[in-house]
Amino acid sequence: MAALERAAPTVLEREVDRYLRHIALERGRSVNTVAAYRRDLARYLDHLAARGIEEVQAIGEADVAAFVAAVREPGPSVEGERATGVSASSAARMLSSVRGWHRFLAEEGIVDRDVAAQQRPPKQPKRLPKAITIDEVERLLDACAGDDPIALRDRALLELLYATGARVSEAVDLAVDDVMSGDGAAAGDTASVRVGDAVRLFGKGRKQRIVPLGRFAREALEAYLVRARPMLATQGAATPALFLGARGARLSRQSVWLIIRDAAARASLTADLSPHTLRHSFATHLLEGGADVRVVQELLGHASVATTQLYTLVTADAVREAWATAHPRAL
Repeated sequence: MAALERAAPTVLEREVDRYLRHIALERGRSVNTVAAYRRDLARYLDHLAARGIEEVQAIGEADVAAFVAAVREPGPSVEGERATGVSASSAARMLSSVRGWHRFLAEEGIVDRDVAAQQRPPKQPKRLPKAITIDEVERLLDACAGDDPIALRDRALLELLYATGARVSEAVDLAVDDVMSGDGAAAGDTASVRVGDAVRLFGKGRKQRIVPLGRFAREALEAYLVRARPMLATQGAATPALFLGARGARLSRQSVWLIIRDAAARASLTADLSPHTLRHSFATHLLEGGADVRVVQELLGHASVATTQLYTLVTADAVREAWATAHPRAL
C-alpha cells in the first residue's frame, strides 16, 4: 500500500513558516526560541481553525482575545480529573508569540492592521527567584566528588553554572575554546591544559558576554579536560562541545536537569532544584555580597535591569527576616 502523502500546508501555516524563518535568519533567534514560537503558534492555529478561520485577513481582535481566554480556561475532564488551564506566565508567553506574528503580518503588508497590538497579557503574580544558600550550593557540588569521568564532568559543569550564572542552554552550547586560555596548550596536548580566567557565553540572540571564572571552577574544568573529556570523546564522533555525554555527544539540556536532580538527591537537598536554581543563587549571593545590580545585570546577560532587580527583592526579604528574628523589639 502506498504511503499517504503529507497534507499540503494551509495558508495560515505558510504564513507562520515565513515568520519563523524571519526571526531565525534576520533576527538571529536561537533554535530553542524558534521551536517555542512554533509550538505556541501551532496552538493558535488550532484555535483559529476551530473558529472556522482560514485566511489571515479574517482574524480579528476578538479571535486573539478568545485565544488568551481559552488557554487560561480549565480543559475537559480526563478520567474524572478536570484539567487546569495554563498559568498566567505561559499565557503571556503564548500571546507574545501571537503578537509577534501579527506584527510581522502588518509590517510585511500582508494585512492592513495589527489585530493583536491592543491585546494585553493576563496579570501575573510577582514570583521571586528561588535560590539556595551557600552551604546548600557547597553540598550540591560536593555530591559530585569522584575521579571517574562522569563525576569529573558533573563537578565541572555545576562549578561553571554557579561560578558564571550561565543559562543551561548557554552551558551546553559551550565549546572547549570558549574556556581555554589564550596561552594554553597546543592542540592535543592535554597534559598542560590551562583554562582561562573567564568564559565566553552566548546568550539570547547569540549576544556574547564574558564572565569571570573563579579558582574552583577553573580547577574543576582543568581536571575534566585532562582526565575525563578525552575518554568521553572516544565514545563518539569528534565535536568541539565542552561538555560531553557518556556516548561522546554534546550533553543535552535534559541531561543537565537529571545531573542536578541526582546530585541534589545525594546531597539530601529537599528543594526542587534545576539549572536555573544555580543561576538564581549566583545572582542572589553576588548581591548579598555587595555587588552592584548593574554589574549583576551584565553578568547574567539581562537586557533590562528591571529583570535583575527582582533579585534585590530577595535580599531585602532576607534582611527583614533577619531583623525580625534578631531585634529585641521586632515583635
